[in-house]
Amino acid sequence: MPKRVCPHCGHPFEIPDSRVGAAHPCPNCGENILKPRQVRDPNEKMRLTVTPPPEEIFQAVRLAEIARQISANIERVIIGKPEQVRLAVVGLFAEGHILFEDVPGVAKTMLSRAMAQSVGCTFKRIQCTPDLQPEHVVGDFILNPTTGRKDFRFGPLFSQMVLVDEINRASPRTQSALLEAMGEGMVTMDRVSYRLEKPFMVMATQNPIEQEGTFRLPEAQMDRFLLRLSLGYPSAAEEKEMCQRVQQQHPIETLAAVTTADQVLKCQRGVREIQVGSGVCDYLVELTRATREHPALRLGASPRGSLGLFHAAQALAAIQGHSQVTTAQVKILAAPVLAHRLLLRREALQDYPDGAAVIQEIVARLATA
Repeated sequence: MPKRVCPHCGHPFEIPDSRVGAAHPCPNCGENILKPRQVRDPNEKMRLTVTPPPEEIFQAVRLAEIARQISANIERVIIGKPEQVRLAVVGLFAEGHILFEDVPGVAKTMLSRAMAQSVGCTFKRIQCTPDLQPEHVVGDFILNPTTGRKDFRFGPLFSQMVLVDEINRASPRTQSALLEAMGEGMVTMDRVSYRLEKPFMVMATQNPIEQEGTFRLPEAQMDRFLLRLSLGYPSAAEEKEMCQRVQQQHPIETLAAVTTADQVLKCQRGVREIQVGSGVCDYLVELTRATREHPALRLGASPRGSLGLFHAAQALAAIQGHSQVTTAQVKILAAPVLAHRLLLRREALQDYPDGAAVIQEIVARLATA
C-alpha cells in the first residue's frame, strides 16, 4: 500500500490504493491529510507540544517481572550469557542504544533478533557495506506515477528495533545518518522532520579484530551508544547444548513475544521513577569526572556518559526489583556504559589495554578513598 506522512503531525502511515488522492484521516491526529497545514504567523510565539506520559506507570516489582520474562525468553536462543542478556534489557528499559563488539559468530545478531521478537516490536535489519548510502538507511523521495507527486519512501530506520550489522563497514557519511535518530528519535529529510515510533532502539554490531575495509566509528557516534557489550565464546557444555537445540530448527524461528511495545513504554516510564539518592549521584558524577583527569586518557567520558550511567543504574535497580539505586549497581554498569567513550594515550596502552581497565582502577580507588 502507498505510504504517506501526515503534514500536520508528521506521523508515517499506509493508505489503501483506493484512497490515493482522496481525503483520508490521519490515524494519529485525525486531521485530513489533504487539508493544508496551518502556517504559523512569524510573530506568533511557538508552543511546544509534549507527549503525555502513559496513564499507567509500572512499579519496581512489575518492572522486575517483565524483565525476567524478556530475559528468560531471550535465553531460549542465547545460551550461557545471562549477564549480557540482563544488560541488553537494561539498555532497552533505559531508552538507550547498544553496540555489540565481538568476533564473528558469537550470536551478536541473534541476540538483537531475539530481543526484538521478545518485546513484540517491529524489527528491521541494515547490512552495512562500503557502498551503502544514507538514503538506503533513512529513505528517499520517489515519483508516484499515479498522482505525479513525490512520495517519501521510508527506509529501514523507520522501525522500533533496528539492527545495524557490521556498522563499521559503512562509510562515515552513512554512519552519520544514524546520529539524529539515535540522539533525538527523529529523522530530517528535505527540511521535513519525521518522528520515529517509540520505543526506538538501535542495536549495532562490529568486529574489533578485522579492520581491513572498515571505517572506525568516530567519538560522536560511539557516545550515542548507551552500552557496549561483548558476548565471548561459550563453554564446551554450552556449545554442545547449542548444537542439540538447533538439530530440528533454530529456536529463533519459533520465538514468540512475551510483552508488547505499549508495556515497554510503561516500563521505560516506570524506570524514570526509580529514586537516586544524593550520595549515589555524587559517587556517579565523581566516577565520571575522574575519567577526565586520568593521566592515561586523552579523552574522558562526557556529561552524556553521566546521564547514561544515571539512567542505566535506574533500569538495573528496577529489573532487580529495587525502588532505589545503590552504589553497587553503579559499579556494575560503570565499564559497559563508560569504557567505550574513553580514548587512551598511546604511551599508556602497555599498562591499560582498554578503557575498561581504567574504569576498574578508578572504581577501586574510589572504594578505598
